[in-house]
Amino acid sequence: MNGKKLLAGAAVLAVAGVSVSSAVRDDTLAPPPIVDHGPVRLVAFDSCDNALTELRRAMSPYVSAYGLGGRPQIFTMGDATTNSAGNAEKAMPSTPPAQQQEHSTTNVHEQGVDEPDIVKTDGKRVVSIADGKLRIIDVATRAVTGVVDLGDRYASQLLVQGDRALVVANSPMRIEKPALPPDMPSFAPESGTELILVDLKALKEISSLKTDGYYLDARQVGGTARVVVRSQPRLPWVYPNETTNEAGSLRRNREILQSEPIQAWLPRYELNENGARSSGTLVDCANVSRPAAPSATSMLTVLTFDLSGKLGTGQPVSIIADGDTVYGTDRSLYVADDHRLLPELPSRPPVQRPITTAIHQFDISRPGPPEHVASGDVSGTLLNQYSLSEHDGVLRVATTTGTETRCCWRVPTDQANTPAPPPSESFVTTLRRDGNQLAKVGQVGGLGKGERIYSVRFIGKMGYVVTFRQTDPLYTLDLSDPRQPRVTGELKITGFSAYLHPAGDGRLIGVGQEANDQGRTLGTQVSLFDVRNPAAPQRLAQYHLPDSNSEAQFDPHAFLFWPQDGTLVIPVTAYKTYQEISSVVLRVDGDQLRDGGKIVEPQTGTNYGGGQRRTIVIGDQLWSISASGVQVNARNGLTQQAWLPFTR
Repeated sequence: MNGKKLLAGAAVLAVAGVSVSSAVRDDTLAPPPIVDHGPVRLVAFDSCDNALTELRRAMSPYVSAYGLGGRPQIFTMGDATTNSAGNAEKAMPSTPPAQQQEHSTTNVHEQGVDEPDIVKTDGKRVVSIADGKLRIIDVATRAVTGVVDLGDRYASQLLVQGDRALVVANSPMRIEKPALPPDMPSFAPESGTELILVDLKALKEISSLKTDGYYLDARQVGGTARVVVRSQPRLPWVYPNETTNEAGSLRRNREILQSEPIQAWLPRYELNENGARSSGTLVDCANVSRPAAPSATSMLTVLTFDLSGKLGTGQPVSIIADGDTVYGTDRSLYVADDHRLLPELPSRPPVQRPITTAIHQFDISRPGPPEHVASGDVSGTLLNQYSLSEHDGVLRVATTTGTETRCCWRVPTDQANTPAPPPSESFVTTLRRDGNQLAKVGQVGGLGKGERIYSVRFIGKMGYVVTFRQTDPLYTLDLSDPRQPRVTGELKITGFSAYLHPAGDGRLIGVGQEANDQGRTLGTQVSLFDVRNPAAPQRLAQYHLPDSNSEAQFDPHAFLFWPQDGTLVIPVTAYKTYQEISSVVLRVDGDQLRDGGKIVEPQTGTNYGGGQRRTIVIGDQLWSISASGVQVNARNGLTQQAWLPFTR
């Protein structure tokens, strides 16, 4: 790592090259040196024996009769209301397509940084993932021209570059684990991520890479894809049962901790490259660095793939930390961790504690694996990746603070005397890289006291934050001076926007829910805001569809805005019947939102996918894709031009 400094809370291990060894990898860079930074001392393990000793020591305080951290726990956030939109899929973003394009692309946060989705198009073909099959639809002939059957793997997303597709699938690796008691839900189930490289021209799977861990997210710049996964140690914990009490289970788990080998902590892989199979651990323990007081309960790994070449093992770069939110520009990749998955120390009663979010920055400006360059932390938690935005070297971060309460199955006897948590409050904090730190530059708070953030959008030097409990304040923020960010205006309306999208000319589109004065949601709402005067934001127009919900609230990839003619499309589902109303088409016409009609999917025997999920623009047509098929409609007038049913 060439003496690279690391910051508090982060520990980095870097791996270079691609290996197909069946043992611990040895094709690594030289171990990083000991680094001191402030009160944190980061050291590199000089041997596997030393690594094992330190990892066991770090995990020991968390071991209980139920594995790590005691019985399952429930998390609440201050006294803010629950936000299903914020917890959905750590939503993804959107930038209007370039004016010269004749087809839309995936709605993404940063221009030039692609994000995985269930549909991709280059204007000549449409590639979709549904029911375990990758399908290629030719635009000119409006026909399915190729199918790649991915078997029983749950393929959820894909990235495309040329004639290559990288498919993300959930495919558990074989791990021997004891069965949990029937009344004991597992908070750490067997899990694995499989990345499948597909040749779209030859219609065949080229190679696949399995890693043990949860898939977090991915980003693609040019032909390079970077995938972030989170892995946990694989220790065969035991649990109390009819023959073993808690004391016996705790004793046995402590013995397991001291007996398991180093491979139980290191992430593993299984690679199938053109029929040649290999497996092993991704990293050599001599390359592992860690802070002076790690928990050793999880590890983040960033995998890098050149989609035009071999898949390999992804040139992993890992940090001993947790993570839940990924945000990327064309030069930096950020992974944020709000520490919510850190187990509670079993020796302590449930507590209320302030929560913070750690943010780790990786440099991806050069080919090959990323380099960890800085870390920092902020108070509170993020909503999703839109809570992060880098502009002119400054990272803007929107968070909601409060108190996280962990409540176990056993209610403390003194719970009645537990003080009430402080009210929640939201902030925007600016950070700038200073050496190996993401150092705080400025901050503005006081947003939505007693509420929480429901949506965020940063556009240039402006920021827009929606908080909600009973009414929806839309705050406008001036971030032109990172040292003194300030709130410039506020608009209070009923309901909330769960996703905000720039519409040009000082206008902003919001997709969310209408609500009554008590905060009860009433159905899908689309708002058109005028933010040209930051001191006095206004709502110009509103569309409301009662008793409905839209996937665009939870996943902005489901949102389409075509600025050339103002076409806006979102999929909508009815509350009571859970039936798709297919896609709602609106037109942004100056200061108006005009109802353009609905795209209704044909009801046939092949309808098994639950309705349309994505709509894309290709020329003068709208292509709406579901798991059942593809429907083509005229962009003007919505006349149906074709229906291409998928077959199982």
